[in-house]
Amino acid sequence: MNELQAPPGCGRRKLSYELLGCAWRGHVLIGRDVASIRPGDAIVVREDGGLRWHRCLRCDAWLPAWPPDHTEAEFLPEPGAIEVPERGKLLRDRYVLRLIALDRVLHFVVLALLAVGIFVFAKERAVLSHPFFRVLDAIQGGVGGRTGGSGEGMLGELTKAFNARSSTIWLVGVVVAGYAVLEGVEAIGLWLAKRWAEYLTFVATTVLLIPELYELSHKVSALKIVTLVINLAVIVYLLFAKRLFGLRGGGRAEKAERERDTGWGALHRVLPGNH
Repeated sequence: MNELQAPPGCGRRKLSYELLGCAWRGHVLIGRDVASIRPGDAIVVREDGGLRWHRCLRCDAWLPAWPPDHTEAEFLPEPGAIEVPERGKLLRDRYVLRLIALDRVLHFVVLALLAVGIFVFAKERAVLSHPFFRVLDAIQGGVGGRTGGSGEGMLGELTKAFNARSSTIWLVGVVVAGYAVLEGVEAIGLWLAKRWAEYLTFVATTVLLIPELYELSHKVSALKIVTLVINLAVIVYLLFAKRLFGLRGGGRAEKAERERDTGWGALHRVLPGNH
């Protein structure tokens, strides 16, 4: 027999994803529309002092309510017919994966806009070149720099872009657009908690560490360091917590954890508490 666990929010546990879920979506209660409560229903519904005490199926809190004036059923459904919301590690993983998915959505939006800008630039470069160099000369002349389209930093890079071959610009746009699509696919898969998305995100993020480390070796900035730390955290989480590539038991252990935190059995492993 498995050892009974304390309800979420009790003991030394500092963060309860179940309580966060109920704070956001509300408690999940059953038995509020049934006529009679049986002794076997005490794990989720109890009667005392003229009140009914309902146990939240997500966070295990007990909430009082008056018996209903109008009922829709005589008794509670059988346990197999009751949908128990996500709990435990399954719920924690859902929150973390969706947080990573939101990060990927941000990447997708930025890269998609960048790709559109590159394609527009590649198509309208001839039209944009004259006003660009005119503004560039004015900016550089105003700060005492050289005119004629020369410069350093961002202005210099933009000048190089206007002088680059069209095929090169289109290729860069295709690469950026492809990367945006990849980030979008990752976001959708992670939001839906798909196993393939975890592998895809791990591989894509690991590969991107190479250019990130290369950039840091040339110039260190706070943004680059934060980005590197976030990506390293994502890699470590996916590798160890999600048991990728057979680590810590692999997919079988991951499936066993999911089954343990799913369904009616998850309620029996937690102390129902007293009302």
